Amino acid sequence: MPTKNIYFLSDFHLGAPDFESSLVREKLLVQFLDEIKESASEIFLVGDLFDFWYEYRKVVPKGYTRLLGKLAELSDKNISLHFFVGNHDMWMRDYFQKELNIPVYFAPEAFERNGKKFLVGHGDGLGPGDKGYKRLKKVFRNPVSKWLFGLLPPVVGMGLAHYLSRRSRAQTGATEETFLGEDKEWLLLYSKKILQTTYFDYFVFGHRHLPIDFQLDDKSRYINLGDWIHYYTYVVFDGNDCKLKSYKGMENKIIYQR
Repeated sequence: MPTKNIYFLSDFHLGAPDFESSLVREKLLVQFLDEIKESASEIFLVGDLFDFWYEYRKVVPKGYTRLLGKLAELSDKNISLHFFVGNHDMWMRDYFQKELNIPVYFAPEAFERNGKKFLVGHGDGLGPGDKGYKRLKKVFRNPVSKWLFGLLPPVVGMGLAHYLSRRSRAQTGATEETFLGEDKEWLLLYSKKILQTTYFDYFVFGHRHLPIDFQLDDKSRYINLGDWIHYYTYVVFDGNDCKLKSYKGMENKIIYQR
């Protein structure tokens, strides 16, 4: 029996910048998941699936019915799903675990598959620099901040969150990212530092919104998953090797250093 594939994808930012364009991306994502369901043994969703997500104790965000239904279907088919929180959907509670049987990770996690070692994470706040965001991340990850936000009525809290998220996306998501160079890419530098003490075949991250496949040494590679806003990129591991692909045939946009 042929080895089934493992898929990695991230940064969909569903909900942004508006309902109509988000729905187009959601339908495309559901179509992709439907196409790979027979060939997939595992699927890793590596953060920022939503542009904002907050679970009140009795309320979850409106929308995303198609996607959540597809994830439930895949889970019921015994396809292992993994969800990593990103900086836009960090306030997960237990909805995915209880309703969809999907484990949720709040930090990079190590996996070994078919003899290959992976370090997987969203990537926000890792590596040198970006000290302002790292301070802000500590504030938002603080349970008190999460509790205080929960005191707001959902119509107020979600409205405020989507307003701030739209402003952020308008500033950072309107243009494509550019490769900063080997000495300035924070996640690449982070991967190199980890590699000094712990071996991994693949460092797989999101957050950067730029598809990158970078050879760190003779055996290890840093891969950034890009996004489903500009590139529609994902990684497929066939049991032997990882390949970074684009669902819309935009492989010419991938940054290769092999």
